[in-house]
Amino acid sequence: MGEQKRKQDTKSNFLFGKKNYKFMLIGIAFIALGFILMSGGGSDDPNVFDESIFSWRRIRLAPTLVLIGFGIQVYAILLNPDKSDSQK
Repeated sequence: MGEQKRKQDTKSNFLFGKKNYKFMLIGIAFIALGFILMSGGGSDDPNVFDESIFSWRRIRLAPTLVLIGFGIQVYAILLNPDKSDSQK
């Protein structure tokens, strides 16, 4: 009898719900896309300056996507998985 109770107490529970993990994956996708958009623009010859490193995509868009991704991650962590929609 005591062993059954101990097995029930040690049952593994996930810390986050399905909705949390969904938002986490979306956030990771935003962060990855931002870093992919930031990459490139280098020059093979160190004596030649390439102006493409100052493009709008690398200076504005990519860092914005990374910050949005981090914001989504924070939201996913703080989202309460036990709260149901019927309580509103």
